[in-house]
Amino acid sequence: MDEAAARERLLRRRAELSDEDRMSAADRAPVTLDQDSVGRLSRIDAMQVQAMALATEQRRAAERRRIDAALKRIDAGEFGFCLTCGEEISPARLAHDPSLSQCVGCASEERS
Repeated sequence: MDEAAARERLLRRRAELSDEDRMSAADRAPVTLDQDSVGRLSRIDAMQVQAMALATEQRRAAERRRIDAALKRIDAGEFGFCLTCGEEISPARLAHDPSLSQCVGCASEERS
């Protein structure tokens, strides 16, 4: 994957993440604890929805950080090289996710 195509995909995905943040804002809002207006089970359900929305927001924030780091690597001319070993990251791997910063070998070792 060339740098221009990678930059375009990364920017498009970052915009999608921002849209998803805006759409899920209501789900992350504090849950009303007034027993009169919301039943106990409804309140528990709303709290579960809120917890899932917050976890999803954290995953989006982590993905946004990976995207920003990849954009910086593009700007620095270091895109496509493993941050751990310095070897080239497989083009197929980058085509799948241009925000990846490690080759398969280093990523596999890190998970072990």
